[in-house]
Amino acid sequence: MLSRIRSASLRGEALRFLIGGGANTLATYGLYWILLQWLTYPVAYTASYAAGILTGFAINTWFVFGIPWSWRKLMAFPLVHVMNYMAGMAVVWASVRLLRIPEPWAPVVATLVTLPLSFLLTRLLIRSRSSNS
Repeated sequence: MLSRIRSASLRGEALRFLIGGGANTLATYGLYWILLQWLTYPVAYTASYAAGILTGFAINTWFVFGIPWSWRKLMAFPLVHVMNYMAGMAVVWASVRLLRIPEPWAPVVATLVTLPLSFLLTRLLIRSRSSNS
């Protein structure tokens, strides 16, 4: 019985993560396209990724996991996403250089590839008890 409740809770979190993350991703992807007009794709990707961190934190604490935000978690959130950023940047680079995917579409590939990592890292941080306050 308890495992069914946990499983349902996890599925709910995953669904809300997809919805909230989808909205945040669309916003940051739009920013990436705009920045591409003036910046190289690595700089545009980095800037749009950084802009999405704060909105992502708010979405994940309140909407996805239903947990009040804390200063410690807010400060740790970008650090957790350094790994996701590095994985995403590697996928963007490989998409453009190796797979010859057009630069505007490379972040879509990166998002799809790194989504499971992003969910796990975010869940670990937001739901951790040691990071409260």
